[in-house]
Amino acid sequence: MTDQALDILRTTFGYPAFRGSQEEIITHVSGGGDALVLMPTGGGKSLCYQIPALLRPGVGIVVSPLIALMQDQVDALLQAGVRAAFLNSTLDWPEVQEIERKLFSGELDLLYIAPERLAGERSANLLERLHQQQRIALFAIDEAHCVSQWGHDFRPEYLQLSAFHERYPDIPRIALTATADEATRNEIVQRLGLGEARIFISSFDRPNIRYTVVEKDNPRRQLLGFLAERKGEAGIVYCLSRKKVDETADWLNEQGFSALPYHAGMDAASRTENQRRFLREDGIVICATIAFGMGIDKPDVRFVAHLDLPKSIEAYYQETGRAGRDGEPSEAWMAYGLQDVVLQRSRIDESTAPPEQKRLEAQKLNALLAYCEAPRCRRVVLLDYFGEQTTPCGNCDVCLDPPELFDGTVVAQKALSAVYRTGQRFGAVHVIDVLRGKKSDKAAQWGHDQLSVFGIGADLDDAEWRAVIRQLVAAGMLHADLAEHGALKLTEAARPVLKGEQTLQLRRHIARKAAAKAKKAKTTTLVADLSAADVALFDQLRQWRANTAREQGVPAYVILHDRTLRELAEMRPTSRGHLAMVSGIGAAKIEHYGEELLALIGEAAT
Repeated sequence: MTDQALDILRTTFGYPAFRGSQEEIITHVSGGGDALVLMPTGGGKSLCYQIPALLRPGVGIVVSPLIALMQDQVDALLQAGVRAAFLNSTLDWPEVQEIERKLFSGELDLLYIAPERLAGERSANLLERLHQQQRIALFAIDEAHCVSQWGHDFRPEYLQLSAFHERYPDIPRIALTATADEATRNEIVQRLGLGEARIFISSFDRPNIRYTVVEKDNPRRQLLGFLAERKGEAGIVYCLSRKKVDETADWLNEQGFSALPYHAGMDAASRTENQRRFLREDGIVICATIAFGMGIDKPDVRFVAHLDLPKSIEAYYQETGRAGRDGEPSEAWMAYGLQDVVLQRSRIDESTAPPEQKRLEAQKLNALLAYCEAPRCRRVVLLDYFGEQTTPCGNCDVCLDPPELFDGTVVAQKALSAVYRTGQRFGAVHVIDVLRGKKSDKAAQWGHDQLSVFGIGADLDDAEWRAVIRQLVAAGMLHADLAEHGALKLTEAARPVLKGEQTLQLRRHIARKAAAKAKKAKTTTLVADLSAADVALFDQLRQWRANTAREQGVPAYVILHDRTLRELAEMRPTSRGHLAMVSGIGAAKIEHYGEELLALIGEAAT
């Protein structure tokens, strides 16, 4: 079975060898075993069910939550010579009938279907007939974290998928997700009846992504500094509100970027069109709320930027994981400030969720704040959250520009005392004014200019005090209450510091020039180490790919990935045999495009 699997990997998909645990998973599922696969985005999850579906008799049934992306997934398989189709609400009746005919005549290897459609009686009857004819190879449940009722992508239809185990106990099931902490993992096992399944956990590390977190100062200027050297690259900019999405997209267009908005407040046709353009055109920046992204299969997203704080490390990991699925250097950049914390905490406090869920969400937010403020390697902190140990990466802002730590016990005591003495009724701005001894109408009105804490922090500037207060909030010693306009309140955790029973290490705030920061964070581009002639050929190949994709009405990456084009430009194959040695080019693609590619490469050589 392993030899057959490797042969399919090479001849159909054009890859020379399996990565990580792919081979072990494929062998297990092909042999009839159930599996839960936790593998990072871009780790090659799809092959873990696609190859077993090709090895086993019958058709693989793939449950996928995003209708808009099924077409692209199927297009990519058809390009590779795999007989694939999808059933969803975008098809008319004659198209549905034709796919069902192919299904029962043995003309399909993989069928993608939406969970909502599976809930219908017609689909249930269809599966029953296929099972009676022994035509179901396996069930693949993609984005399996959607089964988690407390997750950020919960889909109630996923709860019904446990029926697969009850009705078809003899058919292997493989559930896959890129994001699952231990609690979510246990929920997937329980709700899908995967108690007997083997669990495969790959490393959650995405070494090609550089993580950067900056203190929010002038977010638009900071974003522009980050994007300055990234024009023409595809990326995602996440914002908390729909209004901010629209405004940011308009502003980016004014700055010379090709930007499109995406949020739930837009009509369905506009959302679909903007997603289609992002997937199928090069160099589009999509500005979006978290409504955008689950299952996005675009491999050449070079950056993900957050203008607002996500609500958990899982959400952050999944959203940043949409960058660099092709394994090439990519960026995850985030600007965050105290107001982000206030807004996220208020969202939790004001929700109608049960107390247990509120506590869980507060814990998850605290873990994200700890990540933002930690003086340790970003990757070490991130992977530690998922139970994985690693060493400093050398490829994040903390490793590249280590923060200076100092004994912050005294300044923390000053800040906590100022919050207490002013009555725990004021936000950070007023507390900082009191600490710095600024004369103001508010200070005079409340008599705060007469307090013992007035002016005790004059040695630090506003930005330095903001950094201190933000770290105290992240450490759980201060709570910002939106119900009282962001009023800072002490928690029990503040008591040992105030009493001198606990010392505190803080990061020292250092003002940095935006231009210098942007220069420091520059990432090696895909073609940085190619010769000028090879870069010219790479550009020609990209243009050929864009034209070919346009003619066929498919995304450019479905034809060939950027990495494959780079290898073509560097290796310059001269025969079909040489083409087969290029990663990502299988037999079907050599048949379709071999002559055109060889001719284009030959012309470049003359």
